[in-house]
Amino acid sequence: MTTRGIEQLKAAGVHYRRLDYAPRETGVRYAASVLGLAPRTVLKSLVFVTEGGEFLFALMAGDGNVSTRKLARATCSKRVAPASPHDAERVTGYRIGGISPLGAKRPLPVVLDARAAALPRLAINAGNRGTLVQLRGVDLIEQLRPLIADIRVE
Repeated sequence: MTTRGIEQLKAAGVHYRRLDYAPRETGVRYAASVLGLAPRTVLKSLVFVTEGGEFLFALMAGDGNVSTRKLARATCSKRVAPASPHDAERVTGYRIGGISPLGAKRPLPVVLDARAAALPRLAINAGNRGTLVQLRGVDLIEQLRPLIADIRVE
């Protein structure tokens, strides 16, 4: 099955490796374990909403958590909060467990954690539960044009 995320990468001529697994559980740590990847190289695609009702993606390595305070500061917002599952699915066009900024129904601003941005290779959901793509970090940055900031909880 091809996803909108994979179609975006193909259309841009980006080299990637497709990684499929049976999604018996959700979560980055499970996916990383099944695929034999370090959790720090697998990104969580999280949808947040600002106090003004604007949605955005926060991409965080699987071994970290997003600081809402740091994310708000990076986006010049007073506050941000995780979007409800319903809203995340509605604005991205993907189901929970398969959400990705690649091929999202509605382009949203993306904030990528600085530690993850420094890694040479990253894996990210391709838009379907059980389907990830692994690609060079610079290629992902080229595709998403994220704001790179320290948004990790310390």
